[in-house]
Amino acid sequence: MQPVRILQVENIRREMEKIGVDPQGIKLMAAKAAFQVLKIEAVDHRAANILKQEMLSLGGEAACTREVMALKKGQSPVLLLGTESQLQKLIIKLSYQPFGLKEIAKQIKETIKEYTSPRAVRIMGILNVTPDSFSDGGKFLTTEAACSRAAEMVAEGAQLIDIGGESSRPGSLPVSTKEELSRVLPVIKKIKNKIKVPISIDTYKAAVAKACLDNGASIINDISALRFDRQMAGVARRYRAPVILMHMQGRPRHMQAQPHYQDVVKEVFEFLAERIRFAVDQGIEKEKLIIDPGVGFGKTLEHNLLILQKLSEFKSLGCPLLVGASRKALIGKILGNEPGERLNGSLAVVAWSYLNGADLLRVHDVRATVELVKVLKAVRSVKF
Repeated sequence: MQPVRILQVENIRREMEKIGVDPQGIKLMAAKAAFQVLKIEAVDHRAANILKQEMLSLGGEAACTREVMALKKGQSPVLLLGTESQLQKLIIKLSYQPFGLKEIAKQIKETIKEYTSPRAVRIMGILNVTPDSFSDGGKFLTTEAACSRAAEMVAEGAQLIDIGGESSRPGSLPVSTKEELSRVLPVIKKIKNKIKVPISIDTYKAAVAKACLDNGASIINDISALRFDRQMAGVARRYRAPVILMHMQGRPRHMQAQPHYQDVVKEVFEFLAERIRFAVDQGIEKEKLIIDPGVGFGKTLEHNLLILQKLSEFKSLGCPLLVGASRKALIGKILGNEPGERLNGSLAVVAWSYLNGADLLRVHDVRATVELVKVLKAVRSVKF
């Protein structure tokens, strides 16, 4: 008797090639192996009923509320369950249907495209030039120490350097624009010609971002997602700078005072979707936007773990996804240790994030992260 083996979906194309399947056949059949579940919020019940019938006719399924089947008025979420092939056929069918289904078809098509697009993971090294950051506060206060650390991280494999002059740890107080600039500008000016990777400025202040962009930085990392300073969107637009939009409930000083959500993944997802729309409406190209679900910012341990568990869902937003959990409190709560002892826990989050769709990994421990990702890439990319 021959053994039967269940194959991983991502290896289907290679297996077909190995057994000599015709290339055209591979193209047709591989799409039938890629099963996906899509959630669409607030669908008109008439449209939901059509979605149900069309998916059933294609051999797939659509899960919706009883009210839909009872033909009651209203809106409700719908779960589409089917293969990539079935969903592509659904898109064609919906293009001729009423009740907003034409627009839904367009959104399904764009979401699948964004979700399945291949991306390269990059490592962002953290450089805090602050006296009070939770992990490395006070270590790189002098320009010389900060520049040395930046060069060290690049040598270890960092592909971006993120410089921050104001701590955003829980309970931290804001600093003035003048003070923040006095910390970050000398460092940026000194390293801009000495390192060959992009420099990101971690700030929510437009004046700080502008000054840093004028002096060598090229990316804005805004923990407020363009909310705290009305001028920030204009600065990003004028400089055509990539912008990292992060979710945070509240502000750093009080964000960990009993954070509450009805559905943390849904709410963070919707927040980021709204911030993307806002940025685009302000004239910032969507291709310039990066999203960050904000692990550790206004979230309990359970909230953070749920976000990581459902991380791949954020890929549906169509922007590169950044995860920054390095040495954070969620790791300390799980392992019962201090920031300087959290390398192993940080690497566990990095591995999970890499395997679940992260495009940028913001970390303190660059060398260890680079080596971890290199091994994961080797496992993922080996051909057989």
